[in-house]
Amino acid sequence: MEPYFAKTPKIIQNVFPDFTWRIATDKKEIYLTFDDGPIPEITDWVLKTLDKFNAKATFFCVGDNIKKYPKEFKNILNKNHTIGNHTFNHLNGWKTNTKKYLDNVKKTEEIIDMTYTNILLSGKELGWNEQQSPKIFRPPYGKIRTSQKRALLKKGYQIIMWDVLSADFDQNISKEKCLKNVVKSVGNGSIIIFHDSIKAFEKLQYVLPKTLIYLIEEGYTFKKINKPPML
Repeated sequence: MEPYFAKTPKIIQNVFPDFTWRIATDKKEIYLTFDDGPIPEITDWVLKTLDKFNAKATFFCVGDNIKKYPKEFKNILNKNHTIGNHTFNHLNGWKTNTKKYLDNVKKTEEIIDMTYTNILLSGKELGWNEQQSPKIFRPPYGKIRTSQKRALLKKGYQIIMWDVLSADFDQNISKEKCLKNVVKSVGNGSIIIFHDSIKAFEKLQYVLPKTLIYLIEEGYTFKKINKPPML
């Protein structure tokens, strides 16, 4: 497995200022994010866990999973969390030409917007005032070419990265190490990345509740990302 940082170094954040690494705030606020869903049972478990602690979050969804599992996707919306774009096929931007990459992002954008529209037309109240999803995007694996980044920024997307990586996807670390990755690295405005995926679920079941308990005891609250100021 490629090396990674549990805490994104400041130098990396400064070298790539067009990305949002954390949210500018002096308040004790944390931004939980979940990549790669929605997945039956797993995403539902995450939603129930967040409800238990009255926490909001942001879900960067894979378009193909939205298409396969529309019920789980609508559950995220109905719980008043934020949806972000994570490409349709979980593409590695470094290995994908720019046109194909942008078309893949657009495909997911269309399915997200169609779902929003259908819910609104059904007369269901969504609990926020926005008529469409916020245009936020996270590149799978955190890998994106400069040409892809520029094109997405031009289209009005905000590219959301992270400053705290749980590494719940890493099969070579313990669940205790995964928890330590989070609690030792957070600060005001931190964006934490988890995964509501089959691969990560064993660790996520252990880490997410304990993370929520720890951060609540430390006085933090949990916010969803909605067009944040970049920092």
